[in-house]
Amino acid sequence: MKRSRTPEDPLAGADRLRTFGQWWRFAERLYERHGLALGQVAGSAHDESLFLLLRVLDWPLSSGPAALKRALTAEQRRVLREAVRRRVIERVPAAYITREAWLGGSRFYIDERVIIPRSYFVELIPTQLEPWLPAGVPVRHAADVCTGSGCLAILLAEQFPRAKVDAIDLSADALAVAAINCREHRVARRVSLHQSDVFGAVPPVRYDLIVSNPPYEPSALVDRLPPEFQAEPRLALDGGADGLAIVRRLIAQARTRLQPHGILAIEIGALHGAVEREFAAYDPHWLHTADGSDCVVLFQAARLQPGLRARAGASASGRKGRSPRAG
Repeated sequence: MKRSRTPEDPLAGADRLRTFGQWWRFAERLYERHGLALGQVAGSAHDESLFLLLRVLDWPLSSGPAALKRALTAEQRRVLREAVRRRVIERVPAAYITREAWLGGSRFYIDERVIIPRSYFVELIPTQLEPWLPAGVPVRHAADVCTGSGCLAILLAEQFPRAKVDAIDLSADALAVAAINCREHRVARRVSLHQSDVFGAVPPVRYDLIVSNPPYEPSALVDRLPPEFQAEPRLALDGGADGLAIVRRLIAQARTRLQPHGILAIEIGALHGAVEREFAAYDPHWLHTADGSDCVVLFQAARLQPGLRARAGASASGRKGRSPRAG
């Protein structure tokens, strides 16, 4: 009779680990051996495992090499064991274990009610949006659509200290998390939270600037995501059959929500080609990102007006079938 094998305990040998460096090497090997999905906090097992272990111990991310030799107490080892167990065996995202995420050097509280913030806007807001606005005209009103944890709305409030910012999300749970972050970053007086499907329930305001990191993954792709990404709210990931369901509504509604000089910037992941095909008449511009992905598209308010689109379409039809964007 064939004897069944007892499943191997991934944490076997953890009781012999005494220093932080030993735990870090142990966790990194487990990440790689079990093929954990990355990208929510860091792009490598080396970096994410270090983040996880430092933060569950409440040690600073700037901890130097001396921390590797630091002996751990029994309680600290227990805390690390539980964190590694949840990450490796239960496939809980590291950021949900630490209850935090970092963008541009700023810490934000998060939990399972919100998507783990990761956005190219962290590098674009400080340098690449203002040049598209009139010189000398301060940003008075800005909006962050699909705000989630509120991080982009807060970054906007910090970048434009004279602006009032509307943070908009359909999820009441997400807005509860955003409220925590607004209080912690001391911008609650200038950031207003709105539960709304895009701008449907938001009071009429004309914005100088609208940004959005909306759900843009096609539904079929969301169905196939690894467990770590399945742990995030589907509402924050699923962009409909082709990923553009929210994007279409946002662009349509932005026509009446932008100042004549205003701009709309949307992060769209891998949908660069789809956006170029569907919205070519609106003259999309792609903002440069450090990694070269250039997946944030910018539209100027004047280009979103129906009359201009009609003129662009008529011009294209006179080119005997050539693409409106061709030569």
